[in-house]
Amino acid sequence: MQLSARTTARATALVLALGTAVGCAPSTSGGAAKEDSKTGTLRVWLFQEVNNKPKEEVVRKAVADYEAAHKGTEVDVTYIPVDTRAQRIKAAFNDPKSAPDVIEYGNTDTAGYVKDGGLADVSQEFGAWKDAKDTDPTAKQSVTVDGKVYGAPLFVGVRALYYRTDVFKDLGLTVPTTLDEVATTARRIRAERPELYGISVGGAYTYGALPFLWAHGGELATGKGDAYTAAVDSPKAQAGIKAYADLFGDTNCPAAKCAEMGGNDSVAAFAAGKAGMTIGGDFSHQAMEDGKVKGKYAVVPLPGTTKGSIAPAFAGGNNIGVLKSSSHRTLAVDLMKSLAGKDTQRRLFDAMGFLPTYGDVRAEAKKKQPFVEPFVRTLEAGAKFVPASPAWGGIDSSLVLPTMYQEIVSGRKDVATASGDAAKKMNEAFKK
Repeated sequence: MQLSARTTARATALVLALGTAVGCAPSTSGGAAKEDSKTGTLRVWLFQEVNNKPKEEVVRKAVADYEAAHKGTEVDVTYIPVDTRAQRIKAAFNDPKSAPDVIEYGNTDTAGYVKDGGLADVSQEFGAWKDAKDTDPTAKQSVTVDGKVYGAPLFVGVRALYYRTDVFKDLGLTVPTTLDEVATTARRIRAERPELYGISVGGAYTYGALPFLWAHGGELATGKGDAYTAAVDSPKAQAGIKAYADLFGDTNCPAAKCAEMGGNDSVAAFAAGKAGMTIGGDFSHQAMEDGKVKGKYAVVPLPGTTKGSIAPAFAGGNNIGVLKSSSHRTLAVDLMKSLAGKDTQRRLFDAMGFLPTYGDVRAEAKKKQPFVEPFVRTLEAGAKFVPASPAWGGIDSSLVLPTMYQEIVSGRKDVATASGDAAKKMNEAFKK
């Protein structure tokens, strides 16, 4: 899921919320509705953004077009806080009378919501939908569990390497072409400009760390469905974990300051002019434009371990799904298509900068706004996703990976011990 503008405090609240929801809600919903009404009011829950007005305008247009094409139908849209989505959506799965027909949900939540019995299988409708043929494969993966489709991707977000053009020019630096060069360049910046982090990183910045793990050939887990096994303790994964952990220290980003930093903190440090490089998303662009680095930065794909390669990025984003309990299934699926279709995604990109999930619409976006080009290249090179397991939500919310990185960068544990402990925790979750 994309949480680009959320704070660490909000993330903590989400952890508590998830724990409460899991503890109180039954594991499955009451099942599918017995009717499929072709008229009436459809209820929609969408996520509330930090600046929600542009999103509201886009949605209002999509809803107006939908209502015009579906006589006798009205759409009631409610914007819900991301922080409390866990309780509200879990409760909706178990109380069809108060549940919406259509929801926006984080793409890392898919498998858990499917296990809970809340999302409708829309494989047939998705397969026959004209727009769907241009869906990015990784985005489609985010709505797929055990070969069945449970929604439509709404937008995707990936991260790339931001760097200070003025600092690079002053120090005579060239843009890194491998992860090793990222590290050596960062240390040179820190040595010659000690007031800067060479590259701002964070011990709690999971999605900034994962490209290092994947680039070294590691995986989070192997298997599928209910049969996943953690792989963060494999030699290749450990090599990637170590490469990221080695960026912490006085020669780049001191652990005392950087161990607790998350993604927002890392990006904010760069935007404030306190770092020579950072790993940030397409959704971080506006923060840079509003910051002290405006006009003094550029972006390239984060390189891999060999020259010319691109480190796999995590494909974040949100999806639109239909609840299994909806008594307006046909109408709800049509509304899902309207809210996640190409026309709406074009407008969301123009209004919010959300990267489209369709290859052809992304190509149009790249022509409109050249700043997205390195992010599109990153996606096209092959982005990655988290295990499609219902256990992932618990693994994520219990901070297994951030804890692992923080234990390493603080010196409390070595890579082998920390990754081994993380693997044990993941396997315990996978087996529940």
